[in-house]
Amino acid sequence: MPSIIHDTLNALFRSRPAFAVEILQRIYDPGLSTDTYVEVTSGEFNDRHSRDFYADTVITLGPPKSPELAIVVEVQLNPVEEKRLAWARYAASLWLRLDCPVVVLAVCATDKVAAWAAAPIVTKLPGYSLTPLVMGPDQVPAITDPVEAAACMELATVSVMIHGQSRPVVEAFVVALAKVGGEHAPQYYEYAYDLASVGVKQNLEEIMSSTAWPVYSPFAREHFGKGKAEGEIEALITFLEARGLTLTEQARLRIAGCTDLAQIQEWIRRAATADSLDDVLAP
Repeated sequence: MPSIIHDTLNALFRSRPAFAVEILQRIYDPGLSTDTYVEVTSGEFNDRHSRDFYADTVITLGPPKSPELAIVVEVQLNPVEEKRLAWARYAASLWLRLDCPVVVLAVCATDKVAAWAAAPIVTKLPGYSLTPLVMGPDQVPAITDPVEAAACMELATVSVMIHGQSRPVVEAFVVALAKVGGEHAPQYYEYAYDLASVGVKQNLEEIMSSTAWPVYSPFAREHFGKGKAEGEIEALITFLEARGLTLTEQARLRIAGCTDLAQIQEWIRRAATADSLDDVLAP
């Protein structure tokens, strides 16, 4: 069964597939252009009805009907030789399907697994072997510059996973979150929190709780965010009642059940000028 680290790393690539291109550009081909259409495509490679054969994430560059390059992203946390053989098959199947160059990018959390993944894969098809590209600890920089972190939050998130025992890495990540802001910052924080070891989680929690910036980890929501959100909800309900905007039971339950502090604060801002409850709670 896939782990939370496996699923979270895949989510980083699927949420912004250009991240895979930037990784290839950074560590393998500086001349690779990112100025093209990039999308996540089907990772199914079944050749018979009785067997499921899926890659983790497949990304294409260029026009959907005639892509220029395909990237098979495989998150591998432990050595499993059958998986490496599957990578060779994925690449061959994708080449047949799309008729374009194909690379396999193995994302590994440890040096041991990265070294294992990087070895050439020799297949039973004469003349066909595959050498995967690898994104391991050696390819992930310890990002301590908030500007650099904000420029690629996906890489900064993985940097926290690999190098988060170094406090400057976590501090740069948190400052970068504030720069990114909006709805994206909480998501990147959750990605980092899910990927982090126990010690790195403690670093994240300590730094986040020592600032005025909103906190989003499960720990922080329980210990810091809950009280603030509840206070904002009480203020909103009081404000609505003072303005004569009658609360239905459904609306009251919706407001009381909201844990998104930014959303509650937006409702409060709307309540200052809204003519009806629907105007306040509209999407």
